[in-house]
Amino acid sequence: MDVPLLDLKAQFQSIRQELMSSIEDVCHEQGFVLGPRVERLEETLGKFCGTAHAVGVASGSDALLLSLMALGVSPGDEVITVPFTFFSTAGVISRLQAKPVFVDICPDTFNLDPEQLADNITDRTKAIIPVHLFGQCADMEGISRVAALHGVPIVEDACQAIGAARSGVRAGCFGTTGCFSFFPSKNLGGFGDGGVITTHDAKLANQLRALRVHGSRSDYHHHLIGMNSRLDALQAAVLQSKFPYLEQWTEKRRSNAQAYAHLFQQAGLLECVSLPVVESSNYHVYNQYTIRTNQRDQLSAYLTKQGIGNKIYYPVPLHLQECYQFLSYEKGQLPVAEQVAQEVLSLPIYPELSPEQLNYVVQTIKDFFELS
Repeated sequence: MDVPLLDLKAQFQSIRQELMSSIEDVCHEQGFVLGPRVERLEETLGKFCGTAHAVGVASGSDALLLSLMALGVSPGDEVITVPFTFFSTAGVISRLQAKPVFVDICPDTFNLDPEQLADNITDRTKAIIPVHLFGQCADMEGISRVAALHGVPIVEDACQAIGAARSGVRAGCFGTTGCFSFFPSKNLGGFGDGGVITTHDAKLANQLRALRVHGSRSDYHHHLIGMNSRLDALQAAVLQSKFPYLEQWTEKRRSNAQAYAHLFQQAGLLECVSLPVVESSNYHVYNQYTIRTNQRDQLSAYLTKQGIGNKIYYPVPLHLQECYQFLSYEKGQLPVAEQVAQEVLSLPIYPELSPEQLNYVVQTIKDFFELS
């Protein structure tokens, strides 16, 4: 049986007519950059996340970068984040010639450990970027308490977590800004890159709107030094067409996660693998379903051989990446992230998975451990 890590074709076929119709409408209108369609999507997403403003941009990475720009992050400043995340979380800090300061993660949720946050704040700390990794919110109460005590703004990296919530509050609503990605593999994915920034702050939203068009309030008049990071109308049309299905797709992901938990238990595998841990106050949206095992590499190779898609998010924590050698972090300095990076493996979790495919995945994992 073939079980891809993600099957975007299945999703496309289910709503093909709506998607193609929306694209044809944009082609008929011949308005391709920003404009009314982007504004409608911004309104939709702001209401969904619970913020007064949403600003469409070209990618999730740009959402993070523009947020830091709007907060005035400059060369020599420090921005705190986690070492276990996609590279852009730290890369945007470096783009502004600021210094990434890495804080270790919680061993169960893989999110920023608020207990270690205060010790890493200095008079140069300009922002904190917690990551809602794999679709589960970080401990925003703990992080927010520390941030407020020190007067440091929070930029939520919610690129994997649209629709995720903590104590009934959705991701993107906790921080000064919230940053989302519409990369095709995300729970709400476009037909290319795209992103959005959410915020409660009207002044900041207006600044972000200017920064995304070269720092301009009107054509060829620039009061800021910005960049080109505009959301396409085509992407907005695709995302607006997909949006009504987001919550049912999310519930199917959650249902698949529950099915996995039952199947792993039934197969007697809970001593061989650790399943995702969800904090009781969290609504997990499962952009990834990530297990842990000390035989990760061997299991990954076996699954691939049996036609089951899988992927390692992420094999090398950022503080040990070659490009960050100049920061002088040493192996063993952030032990939880380093251990997790050696053990995590993500399995298929997309909404269109069949019960037969889920069974096959777990049975194949059982076969692997029986052969080991």
